[in-house]
Amino acid sequence: MPLLSESNPRTVVREFQTHLRQWYRREHRRLPWRTRPDVYRTVVSELMCQQTQIATVLPYFERWMASFPDFDSLARAPEELVLKHWEGLGYYRRARFLHAIARTLSGREPPRTAAEWSQLPGIGPYTAAAISSIAFGRAVACVDGNVVRILSRLSGDETVFPNSGAAVRHFTRLAGSLMDDDHPGIHNQAMMELGATVCLRKKPLCLVCPVQAFCRAGPGGFADRLPSIQRAATIRQTVDRAWIVRKGKLLLRRLPEESRRMARLHELPTLEEAGLASAVTKDQRCETRIRAITRYRITERIWFLSDCRQFPVRSSGSAECCWIPLDRIDTVTLSGPHRRWVREFIADAG
Repeated sequence: MPLLSESNPRTVVREFQTHLRQWYRREHRRLPWRTRPDVYRTVVSELMCQQTQIATVLPYFERWMASFPDFDSLARAPEELVLKHWEGLGYYRRARFLHAIARTLSGREPPRTAAEWSQLPGIGPYTAAAISSIAFGRAVACVDGNVVRILSRLSGDETVFPNSGAAVRHFTRLAGSLMDDDHPGIHNQAMMELGATVCLRKKPLCLVCPVQAFCRAGPGGFADRLPSIQRAATIRQTVDRAWIVRKGKLLLRRLPEESRRMARLHELPTLEEAGLASAVTKDQRCETRIRAITRYRITERIWFLSDCRQFPVRSSGSAECCWIPLDRIDTVTLSGPHRRWVREFIADAG
């Protein structure tokens, strides 16, 4: 009984919903925002889990809740402290969005509908649907990459999409037609859980899938080919950075306010920012590290120039570069990769 379109008979849809719901109640992972659910914990978990694996999120979530247990406490916190708690989780705009949401909702009743949630900073259609369905029982289907993958395989839809956004729009009607209006929060979480643990992108576990009887692609042997989404080409870049330690202080650069992803975070300065574009020689130590940001693959060459005396000394109050004592590195917020590399280099030198 394959689910071919949003026009399936209601009896088939009901049977699908029941299989999915019963499986979820039996097999779902016991995550902290599920075992102690409330609106705030749902909002925090949804933003933390955007483009981040749950295993990575778990320790961050626990530390966050210990420091900021509700909207009011988060609203009162200074931004530097909020970013410090997010340090290493990536996509720092999410932390700023959470902070802005808390300041908007502090002292007032949170919205209940997906439309209202979508008016708040950083809340797109998927997140708005997740919050309103899980926290308030609103029957709005969540559609993200996991759900697209499930629906494309259930329906056997081999449409080639130019990007993920087009695929989400294409499957939104089907997702809505399968929505369990009586158990919307459980249904959406079950779809997320199915995509995360069974209907995997590579090597889907079709034999243990609770809804395999409704699927075309799994029994047809082509589930691993779906969905068919054209991937954006990887853009490769190389950045040369400076490692300069003088009198027990490390030269760092604080990213400007207009930086799209990491405003006001610290990183090692580039050679140009340190005034050393022409000072590097082949005899100097260089460490190469790789980082990825969305479709960018960035090779970062870090040049150790602590013996160089020709770089411009900048005051600690500079809006660009600043000297941070090595024993106070943990008091400033660095981007995730640079935090790891700085700690590694300090330990090597120690």
